[in-house]
Amino acid sequence: MAGNWIPRDPNMDAPIPVMSVRSIRLPDRVRGEDLQVRVSAPVTGSGLPVILFSHGFGSSMDGYAPLTDYWAAHGFVVIQPTYLDARRLGLPEDDPRHPTIWRTRVSDAKRIIDELEEVIGQVPGLSGRVNDERLAAAGHSFGGQTTSLLLGARMVASGAREGMSDQRIKVGILLAAGGKGGEDLSPIGRQMTPYLDMSFDQMRTPTLIVAGDADHSPLTNRGPDWFFDPYYLAPGSKALLTLFGGEHMLGGISGYAVAETTDENPDRVSIIQRVTTAYLRRGLLNDASGWTTCATALAGEGTAIGKLEFR
Repeated sequence: MAGNWIPRDPNMDAPIPVMSVRSIRLPDRVRGEDLQVRVSAPVTGSGLPVILFSHGFGSSMDGYAPLTDYWAAHGFVVIQPTYLDARRLGLPEDDPRHPTIWRTRVSDAKRIIDELEEVIGQVPGLSGRVNDERLAAAGHSFGGQTTSLLLGARMVASGAREGMSDQRIKVGILLAAGGKGGEDLSPIGRQMTPYLDMSFDQMRTPTLIVAGDADHSPLTNRGPDWFFDPYYLAPGSKALLTLFGGEHMLGGISGYAVAETTDENPDRVSIIQRVTTAYLRRGLLNDASGWTTCATALAGEGTAIGKLEFR
């Protein structure tokens, strides 16, 4: 098990009971759909840090429980919006909003930050227990692209270099997030996901990148190394957790026993839970003990499950 590779840390190994409130709604006539939000939080504690989590294409606020449950049980308030591409919303293929969903996602995320007090206020007993200056953003796949834009990455399609970053976000986590665009996109990628034409040279926010070395995507001409681009191409403080044998669902982070996981591996999920939590605690709570433990255990060639490097 993953615990055999990373020594136990009392800050991460004593889960707290969690409460979760779903279907919080922020009305939005321009968007065409109310923005639905789920909030999960520990039932005790104060000065709680916040994680804004962006789901992958087609998922929703109810996905990624292996991560969001763990984070909430270890002291974080986790906010999960349902973006317009969610399958449950059922937007028709010819809906005019489809080409700009990538942009709407970023706007939705920023709106939640703008209205964080209102969102938190809809969770019984949570008001007054949150520190909104301790804010992180995390996302998987398409949600990773959303998150990277919030962290400072830029859309470079058509010669533009559009910045959409939010300086209120102190730390980021990218899980199987795509790399740079342009010639690195495959013909299918250029046709289906032109919004992945990305540049990372302005993504300065401290960020942990998590990627599998067996994640082969039809959206790129390259191999799994495409998912390492945010680490190698972005400036500033960055960390990279490479998961050996990891495919796009990274062992099963998108849900418990979901059919889309082609590389089911509880150890892999456990490593992600512990390393991401340690990184968040270091960046938001100034507690580096767990991160030091993870870095030592996964240094160099790492373990049979993965390795951790940083700069």
